Amino acid sequence: MRVMQINSVPYGSTCRVMLGICRAARLQAIHCDTASGYSTHPAKDLPGEHYCIGGPAGKALHMTLARLTGLNGCFSLLATLRLIGQIRRERVDLLHFHNLHGWYVHLPLLMRYVKRRRLPVVWTLHDCWAFTGQCAHYTAVGCQRWKSGCGRCMQKQVYPQSAIDLSRRMYRAKQRWFASLPDAVLVTPSKWLARQVSQSFLSGLPVRVIPNGIDCDVFQPTPGGLAAGDRHVVLGVANGWTKQKGLDTMIELAGRLGRSYQLVLVGTDSRTDLQLPPGILSIHRTSDAVELARLYTAAEVFVNPTLEDTFPTVNLEALACGTPVITFDVGGSAECIDETCGLAVAPGDVNALENAIRRVCTEKPFSAQSCIRRARQFDQKTAYAAYLALYRQKAGEKP
Repeated sequence: MRVMQINSVPYGSTCRVMLGICRAARLQAIHCDTASGYSTHPAKDLPGEHYCIGGPAGKALHMTLARLTGLNGCFSLLATLRLIGQIRRERVDLLHFHNLHGWYVHLPLLMRYVKRRRLPVVWTLHDCWAFTGQCAHYTAVGCQRWKSGCGRCMQKQVYPQSAIDLSRRMYRAKQRWFASLPDAVLVTPSKWLARQVSQSFLSGLPVRVIPNGIDCDVFQPTPGGLAAGDRHVVLGVANGWTKQKGLDTMIELAGRLGRSYQLVLVGTDSRTDLQLPPGILSIHRTSDAVELARLYTAAEVFVNPTLEDTFPTVNLEALACGTPVITFDVGGSAECIDETCGLAVAPGDVNALENAIRRVCTEKPFSAQSCIRRARQFDQKTAYAAYLALYRQKAGEKP
């Protein structure tokens, strides 16, 4: 069996999922290639034969034209022809899509090729973009127009940005491109996202839920983190803090909780620092997983005030380090929590969030051992095994 995985970028959480599956596949004698759009971001751990789709000029042109016209995924024609040539040369039996947004492929051409060849497809939906006319997330703004054809988009300036509202046209185009894939299965990391798919124009395609996993050999109780004296350490981690990620909520909590609590935000940058009050400790982005494990371990509680997410692995990472989790019950954020390891409160209810933090820090209702036990149910090895079983099923191989 020969598999090619395709993702928008060669870095970040979606790339880590792609590379983890690739390594697991190769250990099982499955020929697995990876490909992603061009990026200036420093990439690491990519296999030597990783295929780069397009180059800097093509990426810049695609991005510019898409933003001016609202036609996302309708450029990069030459890069996509070359990608199809690579698929042919590698004699690929199965394509595994991750993020197809990101200004790097000509979607009409790629989908026509897949349909003509009747190539089996596994498509991991990391967000909601595949079945909306524009956005990747909509829960923070409470939009339901994706159920009826989009139009009058309130998020045209949000990634993938557009100067013109063509969300209704793009909705219909995606419906043509994606809903009639002849041999495809969708994978969602959360039950919540699977339910969203069932209400969309992709409802005719089969869906599997395979939760994102974490490396429990790395994320485990690790001493040596923060020293906050007798203050309760409240930790938040995000890959870029925005209003949607809960930055405003964390700032408000800092004022509410007072001096006996130390709020720590990881994943900030210099622009975020300008918005933070003196009581919040800011730690800029780190790619050192061991250092991150130390921070999780040092916290008494991990708080995820996200307003939109599919299945955040930061919750799992905290649990694996023995730290209970409190989150807004939005998207799939609460799906890794049960009564032994954390609390979920109504989205946007800062009063409930504050009360939950105080309860966890003072009453200690959740043990480190129960948090770790829960996290081990989401070990990445389990996720990879599920993907490889799905590969074999799509290729018609016996398990």
